Amino acid sequence: MSAKTIFIIIFTVLITIFLMVNTDAVSFDFIFVKKDISKLVIVGVCTLVGFILGFLAGRPRTTVSTYDKNGPQNYSEDRQNEFNRKNELSDEDRDYIK
Repeated sequence: MSAKTIFIIIFTVLITIFLMVNTDAVSFDFIFVKKDISKLVIVGVCTLVGFILGFLAGRPRTTVSTYDKNGPQNYSEDRQNEFNRKNELSDEDRDYIK
């Protein structure tokens, strides 16, 4: 097992134990209403919202690979030749990749 998998298992067990220990009801003030709600629900919802926000904040952003929407086909012949030369690998580069 990888370290990441072990960490996820341990973290999940700790959160589960923490939630099961805190099952008593507490008075919770919503904006207009005061309710008695289990700590389990409050902590569980806050943990879930935290994971969702962390995932959304940490996901990779989409990147634009090129800024040319039309591509090289609409360029002049000189510009197309320059574009093609930039995309070709030299023999030295090909040897290095192999």
